[in-house]
Amino acid sequence: MGTNAKQFIESVLIFGDQLLPHHPLLDPAQNRERSVVLIESFSRIRSLRYHKQKVGLVLSAMRHYAEALRAAGWTVDYREADSFTDGLRAHVKEFQPRRLLMLEAAEWRARQSQYALSRKLNVEIILSPNTHFLCEQRLSEEKAKETSGKKLILENFYRAMRKQFGVLLEKDGSPVGGAWNFDAENRKPYKGKPVPRAPINFSPDAITQAVLEKVERECPDNIGSTTGFSLAVTREQALQVLDDFITHRLPNFGAYEDAMSAREPVLFHSLLSPLLNIGLLEPLEVIRRAEAAYHDGTAPLNSVEGFIRQILGWREYVYWRYHQMMPSFQEMNHWQAERPLPAFFWTGETEMNCLRHVITRVLETGYSHHIERLMVLCNFALLAGIQPRAVNEWFLDSYIDAYDWVVTPNVIGMGLCADGGVVGTKPYIASAAYINKMSDYCGGCQYDAKQRTGEAACPFNALYWNFLLRFEKQLRANPRMGPNVLGLKHLDEAERKRVQQQAQRFLEKLA
Repeated sequence: MGTNAKQFIESVLIFGDQLLPHHPLLDPAQNRERSVVLIESFSRIRSLRYHKQKVGLVLSAMRHYAEALRAAGWTVDYREADSFTDGLRAHVKEFQPRRLLMLEAAEWRARQSQYALSRKLNVEIILSPNTHFLCEQRLSEEKAKETSGKKLILENFYRAMRKQFGVLLEKDGSPVGGAWNFDAENRKPYKGKPVPRAPINFSPDAITQAVLEKVERECPDNIGSTTGFSLAVTREQALQVLDDFITHRLPNFGAYEDAMSAREPVLFHSLLSPLLNIGLLEPLEVIRRAEAAYHDGTAPLNSVEGFIRQILGWREYVYWRYHQMMPSFQEMNHWQAERPLPAFFWTGETEMNCLRHVITRVLETGYSHHIERLMVLCNFALLAGIQPRAVNEWFLDSYIDAYDWVVTPNVIGMGLCADGGVVGTKPYIASAAYINKMSDYCGGCQYDAKQRTGEAACPFNALYWNFLLRFEKQLRANPRMGPNVLGLKHLDEAERKRVQQQAQRFLEKLA
């Protein structure tokens, strides 16, 4: 290394999801006193089945981040170790820091492990708040509101965050455009026009290529392949992805936010979540870029507000809820769903066209947008009574932007309503009519989206009505489920029986 490691008083440990451009523990004035350590560990990667594209993204981004720090004058100890603890122990033995500094981990279990590190390594550990989440400074305040009896739902949380950070506000503090939420304008199906701009791709450099070869060698059984890897892995590339979205897709993002297409996997979505979730982009800079696009007249308010709500509202809200509800969150099962995850989730081999398209896309690329996650995958899993933890683990394994803090609230909470309606306020269920309206999947399917029973009937229909029948009493107690439950009045006893039999026959074939 060319530097006496023992001269460093402190070491800054940086996790692979904390590759922040403005890391609060990396003050350039202290680079003679502090070294930096990053650890590349394959034990956790091998124990699970993380998508190879995700593994490649994180490890390549870590290696590029280390090189950027070295170029900025930092002494960086980048270690490849079988386990994280082994790598950190080796660093402490060689560098002998008096203290280890680190940001609190985003994931709950990793944060608990941080608390035990001092005893394991016999060195002082100093934890700082994770600045990659804007709500960290709001946790105590909002928890106090919750305990005092005021239920905090997403909309209230989002408005409070808008006010705190001064986002899309008039001078008097009122929302720009006279409303906090323009979701009603963001529900157009996509009919082939306008044609979306293809996302930009990046050719792997030598560092990335070495990582991809290692991933294929070390993780042969993980999901997917590194073939065709073209993700951004540096801060500079991440900024190009942000520019590309703001310029070319944000203007149409809002209107087609809920649309799904077999022909256009990305449509007008940002593809920023993998880069946000590892720190190459910071949430407030992304929010400010979108806000500026509105003020500059290059993107309409419904698009900008809808996009900002995903980050300043939903991303921050689920992170806050996650830390409030762990560790029991992952075991919640409000609907007592116990069916195993069907085998086609690992192959995409199903006759249901919507599921086949979405699952195949995820297995190949590690990506599908949020409505496909919610209204195709989670909708099916909830209606079919699939065990929530199994669904949650599949999402964690399969998506390139998947981390426990974001997947568990979105799947256990929002998608499956297995928390009983804490994260969301109702189960998000729909029949084939919704999928037919918002996608082009049904046109190429052997099932008929308009039939409820019979050999050609789409399974989503029988499953949807069967779910309403099974949980009618519980659903009636939820005011937001009123229109759904009222639909049962159109089913006489004979039709109810046919629906239940149709659903049962389908479920018996799931394996």
